[in-house]
Amino acid sequence: QVQLVESGGGLVQAGGSLRLSCAASGRTFNNYAMGWFRRAPGKEREFVGGISSSGGFTLYADSVKGRFTISRDNAKNTVYLQMNSLKPEDTAVYYCARRSAPISGVVASSNGYGYWGQGTQVTVSS
Repeated sequence: QVQLVESGGGLVQAGGSLRLSCAASGRTFNNYAMGWFRRAPGKEREFVGGISSSGGFTLYADSVKGRFTISRDNAKNTVYLQMNSLKPEDTAVYYCARRSAPISGVVASSNGYGYWGQGTQVTVSS
C-alpha cells in the first residue's frame, strides 16, 4: 500500500515563498513519476507540475512556470514543490500524486495518477 503525506503548507503573504514536501512509503519510489495538483475553492483540481522518476524532466502549468520548482530526493522517497513569488490566486489545497504505471512519463491528466496524498492547505494573503 502506497501512502503519500504532504507537509509544508500554511499562510503566507503575496510575494512570499513556501516549500511543500511529499513523503512516500514503499521501496519503489524511484520508479515512478510524481505530480503536484491543486484545488482552489469552487474550482476544479488542476495540474501544477510533475517530475520524472529520475528527476531529469519536469513539466509545469503555464500559471506557475518560472515561479514553482519541483524536485525529488529518491534516497528520501520525497518530492518537493518550491513555490516562490506566491500570488493570492495560488491559494488552494495542494496534493501530490504518484503515477499509476512505473517508468512512465509526466502527464498533466489526473487520470494518470493512482495514488494521492491527503493534501495540504496553502493560503496566500494579499
